[in-house]
Amino acid sequence: MALIQQTLIWVAYGVAVALLMCIAAIFVYIYQTPRERSAIVSTVSIITLTSLLATVFLLPVDIALVANTSSSRLGRKKDWATPHRVDNILLTLKIVYYTLYSWDALLCLIVVPFTYFWYEEYDEVDSEEGSQSFGKRLWGAMKYTIGFILLVIILFLVGFFVPVTGNKAGQHLDFDYFKDLLTENRGERALTFALGLLITIGTLLYVSYTAAGFSLLPISLIKSAPSVSAPQLAATSASALEANLERQRQLEGRNAGRTDGLPDKDRRELEALMREERTLKRRERLAAEASGEGKGWVVKTWTKIEAIFRPIKLLGGIFLLFVSIFVWVTILITGIDKAKNSICKRHCGYVLGHINIFNPINWILVQSAKVFPVDYVLVALLVLFFFSSSVVGIATVGIRFLWLRIFQIRKGHTSPQAMLMATVMLALIVLAINYSLVMMVAPQYATWGSQTYCDRAPKHPGEMRDCAKHPELIHPCSELADSLAAAEICTPSVVSTFLNRITVNFPFFGVVDFWAQFAFLAVFLVVLITTFVRTPRLDENQLDEDAEEDEEEGLLGSTTRRFGATWEDIMGRASSSRNRTGGTANHGADED
Repeated sequence: MALIQQTLIWVAYGVAVALLMCIAAIFVYIYQTPRERSAIVSTVSIITLTSLLATVFLLPVDIALVANTSSSRLGRKKDWATPHRVDNILLTLKIVYYTLYSWDALLCLIVVPFTYFWYEEYDEVDSEEGSQSFGKRLWGAMKYTIGFILLVIILFLVGFFVPVTGNKAGQHLDFDYFKDLLTENRGERALTFALGLLITIGTLLYVSYTAAGFSLLPISLIKSAPSVSAPQLAATSASALEANLERQRQLEGRNAGRTDGLPDKDRRELEALMREERTLKRRERLAAEASGEGKGWVVKTWTKIEAIFRPIKLLGGIFLLFVSIFVWVTILITGIDKAKNSICKRHCGYVLGHINIFNPINWILVQSAKVFPVDYVLVALLVLFFFSSSVVGIATVGIRFLWLRIFQIRKGHTSPQAMLMATVMLALIVLAINYSLVMMVAPQYATWGSQTYCDRAPKHPGEMRDCAKHPELIHPCSELADSLAAAEICTPSVVSTFLNRITVNFPFFGVVDFWAQFAFLAVFLVVLITTFVRTPRLDENQLDEDAEEDEEEGLLGSTTRRFGATWEDIMGRASSSRNRTGGTANHGADED
């Protein structure tokens, strides 16, 4: 029975990884420029994103396998969970984790930079003339990648020899759980240091981009429904353009015989009409693209489906906004709890012995962990929400150095170089998301799952502890539990042990990662308030890249007009009454 349960858990993980690869492929396909698609860039981006997301998705598998060795109702190990079998489960998880973490570091620090330089070395003219051979291009990419290889070697050497923290006076690391964190070989120490550095760098990006996307994603869904449908926009633009051209012909015809040119008044009017003509032509193009004109039946069908589900999109945005606020409150609660009740404060990166303030998300996940795969689905949705928020944040802010925008991430307009840089940023952010989920969002769930222990001595040596008639002696597992029963029954998850090992052995990383969570909360709050006051124009900028920055096309309006526009997008035509009134209103507004 135990083997069947473990097999089902790993099968569920395999299915999830396959779905993650599809999600990564869709992301790369949607955002990359069609004219500049590169097979190697797309492949590396998909593999990197899949690998990083698979690392985070291993969390509920880790918890399910470890928690499955004990009975939370009785507070004791199951009959089949001998120390040898538990050690084998932990060893398997360690191998998978270390393999994924090492592979993630290799992808971010070597494979992606090599792919970037490989693409940059391509010269279309030299390739057609045959002067650029494969070996020449390979060497051109390798000589720049050597610097990153040296960086990886330096990182591991520093981690191999750098001294770690010890159990100094006042650090309160006397419990068995913390002693185990301090005992590791130098190879583990090197990997711990390298990943601790990558997580810290990713946390800085997490604060800048994920925090912004956490509020931008739900608000953009709420405000995404246009007040003018695509058929209505096409009809009003066509009628306004016809009137505009007719007026231009009248001005030109009236002044055809003048030798001194147009009068100042007519010239200013003609220039205004020409500017209006460019605007109306852009609007016609936008309407054609939005309605799928000239595209295949797949695109047209997708356009209809989007119009049908637009009200659901609005409700989904409201729901995600509540989820964002819920997660924000949870991180704030855990942050206050750690800052106030951590047993060793900054000396161990604010490791929390046990939860002192009620954490709602942690409670939900602990209860759902008793029935696999409910917690797996919840964690998966939470991770995808964090990841989608990061994508929206990067797309909105762009890839910048200080205030200078280096690359812009846009749907269908992202260059291969920008895609690779965005992939590395998302990879580092995913590492930071892994830290945030384990250490801030649900620390009790991520460490122990639903495990409990029976703190009642057995009647005879060698017997199982029995708390069936004494439920008050069944306690949840925690880092501070120092009884013999806790040591025998409670088994921490591998990922929590690894992340706690980083913060305990290298407290600097733990301190930076911990206080950065408060910066995350502050950025989210500022962007949320700003977004409520100012309507985001992200989608308009993506559809109309040639529009002037100060031109507002008024595609967001009242709720009643949005529902009317939705119905017209579904039917594919504009109503006659809206056509007449809308055309007059738009034409008058443009002439003003």
